[in-house]
Amino acid sequence: MCKIHLFVARHGETEFNKKGLLQGRGIDAPLNSLGRKQANSLASYLSNYKSDQLISSSLKRSWQTAEPYQKKTGLSTLKKSNLDEMDFGDFEGVSFSEVTEELQNIQSAWERGETDLKIPGGESPREVYDRANSAIQSALGSLNGSTMVMIIHGRLIRILLSEWLGFGLRNMHRIEHMNGAVNHLTFQNGIFNAVYLNKISHL
Repeated sequence: MCKIHLFVARHGETEFNKKGLLQGRGIDAPLNSLGRKQANSLASYLSNYKSDQLISSSLKRSWQTAEPYQKKTGLSTLKKSNLDEMDFGDFEGVSFSEVTEELQNIQSAWERGETDLKIPGGESPREVYDRANSAIQSALGSLNGSTMVMIIHGRLIRILLSEWLGFGLRNMHRIEHMNGAVNHLTFQNGIFNAVYLNKISHL
């Protein structure tokens, strides 16, 4: 199997990001003005590479981030709901500061390896990984070319990269992410390797 280059970027900023509100699968917020600027900067950077496929989640902040790159390349954005952000359940739209203790308790459980533990009313890391990884593996298997760009979400990036790079879901907190950041991975013979992570110099 030929080596595939996979560029995994986080969507641009929304007002929920700016205000420190939890924004999961249940909130379909658009980009704010900074987010649109980040999307344009991301598109300019990614245009240095010849891509064969462009994928986003079905959420507005993701495919809006993909739009400038789509216009530059002429690629169509393939929107996949299985790549939507983690469902934060009862915490959707709530300020991080209001649920700090609850989040810390859940995070501690995940770090102990309890990655089947669901957020109240939402999803577990294992559930998110299974649905998203399945969709991506299918896309990689049918890719007609060698380069794919994928624009998704912060927690989802942590979940996917922690498993793909061998850290394990319990260590997903080690994966850093910022709005508009890019991760460059290679995929060959079923194995992912990192070229670089959380690149933001283009922003």
